[in-house]
Amino acid sequence: MLSKVQSFGLTGIDGFLTQIETDIIGGVPHFEIVGLGDTAVKEAKDRVKSAIRNSGFEYPVKHYTINLAPADVKKEGPFYDLGIAVGILSASEQIKTKKYKDFIFIGELSLDGTIKKVRGVLPVLISARNMGHKKFILPSENSEEAKFISGMEIYAFSNLREVVEFLNDENQTPVERLETKSFEEVAKTNNNKLDFENVKGQASAKRALEIAAAGGHNVLMIGPPGSGKSMLAKCFSGILPDLTFEEALEVTKIHSIAGELDLKKGIITERPFRTPHHTASTVSMTGGGNHSKPGEISLAHNGVLYLDEFPEYSRHLIETLRQPLEDGSITVARANQTVTYPASFTLIASMNPCPCGNYGSKDRECKCSPAQIHKYLSKISGPIMDRIDIHVEVDNISYSDLNKEQKEESSASIKQRVDKARKIQLERFKNSKTFSNSKMSVPQTKKFCPLSKECQNLMEQAFTSLKLSARAHDRILKVARTIADLAGEENIQPQHIAEAISYRGLDRKYWNI
Repeated sequence: MLSKVQSFGLTGIDGFLTQIETDIIGGVPHFEIVGLGDTAVKEAKDRVKSAIRNSGFEYPVKHYTINLAPADVKKEGPFYDLGIAVGILSASEQIKTKKYKDFIFIGELSLDGTIKKVRGVLPVLISARNMGHKKFILPSENSEEAKFISGMEIYAFSNLREVVEFLNDENQTPVERLETKSFEEVAKTNNNKLDFENVKGQASAKRALEIAAAGGHNVLMIGPPGSGKSMLAKCFSGILPDLTFEEALEVTKIHSIAGELDLKKGIITERPFRTPHHTASTVSMTGGGNHSKPGEISLAHNGVLYLDEFPEYSRHLIETLRQPLEDGSITVARANQTVTYPASFTLIASMNPCPCGNYGSKDRECKCSPAQIHKYLSKISGPIMDRIDIHVEVDNISYSDLNKEQKEESSASIKQRVDKARKIQLERFKNSKTFSNSKMSVPQTKKFCPLSKECQNLMEQAFTSLKLSARAHDRILKVARTIADLAGEENIQPQHIAEAISYRGLDRKYWNI
């Protein structure tokens, strides 16, 4: 007997339809899976065989051929276990109806017939919906993330016997489809414990981070040890705007594939804040590997990638940030496949200005030689600096500032201004895939950043005196646009341009020694 069952696989963050063809004939007992499957797919034959028997069904001793089509696309992981089992049971006429033809099956099988969770269910469902497929049978453990996809008929089961009874219409009580859940039901504001009201002084750094949060701009903080750079960066997540549902789906897709999704919640509700150590490998940062997975820069998508002690990371790793900082994605090319992952994040980097940390300090003496300082700073190349919108100096605060009675502004207060500015941007870009000023394309920059004659004169002076690149010119315009949004101004004013230009000076101070 021959049966055809539908399943789905993953390549990168996109799903593709897989047809599981099962042919059972007499002859020498044999079980063969063809169709370019990896080791996990090949091992499915042993899991499926035990799962069928331990679920109380017959496993005929015959010749089995399982074909996973299309045969020229690599199949990875245990996605297909449930589909293969349904294919065998239908081909052996233990599933008596044709109801299985209407559904797509995804799930890993345990030897006792339990259906286990799989990674990447959300991106599979989104891809399937876009292709017009709407009926799914999934593991119960994946049900929460499936509830956020509307317009689909999804059923979740915990074991193989329940699935067969459902397909044979043998259930004593009707099985209910999963109810769609609203994102607003689970979304929460960021309850970060670190608050800007606990950071004394550093008004210029706080202002820079407010602009960065409002427009999604990259920031580099330079200053001596103990000046508060790390604490400022950790407080930053408390003023980030709330995720929109579209952004949350993008983030959840990536975390689902990486196996980092909280299955009880089912969706990411807060912007990611990733802080990889400086000993992290390039593959762990960019993604890829033998079994391709998203790296740290993709897990930070629509959130923050914080790199503390920036020059301590390998120069090669730092240079890999060029493409994602420019394009908002990263393409990982390996021998057997090429995958593109989203990587649109806000980079927050902090560093000391020299090995001892005191170069440029107003009250501490630097003990490093010019050669040592140059070697240390040269780990950060010009092209990387050019891609960082805001450069801010963070110096040690005085004793009087540290012990002053005046209360600092809270993160909640700053976040209100950030949310207001981001709301303006969402309205501005409502008919595009852009979410913030920092991600504006060249045509969008020209359209939304018109300059008066006075502003053009300021930009011309800065462009000439600071020897800016065309990229730096556009990034200054984007920062100025965000500053104008924070001020509630429809048009960019000279003071907005002047402030944006002021954030581009530290590379000239430290990198031209």
